[in-house]
Amino acid sequence: MGSFSIWHWLIVLLIVIMVFGTKKLKNLGGDLGGAVKGFKEGMKEGGTTPEDKPEAASQVANAATADKTTIDVEAKQKS
Repeated sequence: MGSFSIWHWLIVLLIVIMVFGTKKLKNLGGDLGGAVKGFKEGMKEGGTTPEDKPEAASQVANAATADKTTIDVEAKQKS
């Protein structure tokens, strides 16, 4: 009752292949691989160098000052 032998795992694998089919399992494996690859790329992009940080801070500051300007307009109806 403790652990499963290799024969138990082969029977489970055979049943899974019969239920889902090899094409769906292949697609599932490809999707999982793509997700892991995307996660790794995201982790690499997350680590920025100190030279990049001041440039990003100045862009945020410029965006904040641009939001403070307002334009007053008067809406007129068409007659």
